[in-house]
Amino acid sequence: MTMKYHNPVLLEETVDGLNIKPDGVYVDVTFGGGGHSKEILNRLGNSGKLFAFDQDKDALLNKIDDDRFVLINENFRYLKRFLRFHGVKEVDGILADFGVSSHQFDVAERGFSTRFEADLDMRMNQDESISAYHVVNEYEEEQLKQVLLQYGELRQAPAMARVIVEARRSEEIITSEQLKASLKQFLNHKKENKVLAQIYQAIRIEVNQEIEALKEFLSQTPEILMVGGRLSLISYHSLEDRLVKRFIRNGLFEGEPERDVFGNFEVPLKKVGNLIVPSKSEIAINNRARSAKLRIAEKL
Repeated sequence: MTMKYHNPVLLEETVDGLNIKPDGVYVDVTFGGGGHSKEILNRLGNSGKLFAFDQDKDALLNKIDDDRFVLINENFRYLKRFLRFHGVKEVDGILADFGVSSHQFDVAERGFSTRFEADLDMRMNQDESISAYHVVNEYEEEQLKQVLLQYGELRQAPAMARVIVEARRSEEIITSEQLKASLKQFLNHKKENKVLAQIYQAIRIEVNQEIEALKEFLSQTPEILMVGGRLSLISYHSLEDRLVKRFIRNGLFEGEPERDVFGNFEVPLKKVGNLIVPSKSEIAINNRARSAKLRIAEKL
């Protein structure tokens, strides 16, 4: 049995960015429906190897039957640990598509989509104890405000947090419809979908520690990539893309690298080419590709 997943975003461009060697070792850290992994395997020879990561147990149902392929049911923040467990210290390329999978959006009970009435969940790893319910019902007002402000970039975050706290005093906010009802004063008709998407994004990022996981993952890549190895990374919102762009540029997430007496500094990566975005034709086929941004880098 396989789960229904949409077409992988920027498939050719992302895999092209890895500059595949037939006998190389590669990692797809966001396996999902396996679309990118299948394309990598198509370009590998008999002695090539592909490791894939996905923390969602549903993704295990898409495992590819190929002796060159290993699927690891873990968060990509543990990349180095589990590659070492499999005897791998260096790889030729790493691919990541940081978007929520179409399957997760389309299965109502997972609670990722604003389209469905569902319990508040949003866990990518369903074994985790913290869900959207906990964030909405148990976070202090200041914590909620910070989540909505930092991860949803919502100017009305202070007022929204206050309203949520007031609403939950009367009864627990268990479902998506209850959450929407509590925030209805912020959801005018013209911008309802956009604001709801920002609220859901903020809560989802908090539930899954997405920013922390992204930073931990990126920090490991220079050590794991061999010289000349490639990173091919797809981001979907500005928070991710800023971190990816900054890390590729100077190997840090904030501040500036130390410079020598001549004003020069060393970086572990160099960008390859320019930013790549989906074509109009790809967006027409898969509307979820519209905000995708692909950046490619090489280990120096």
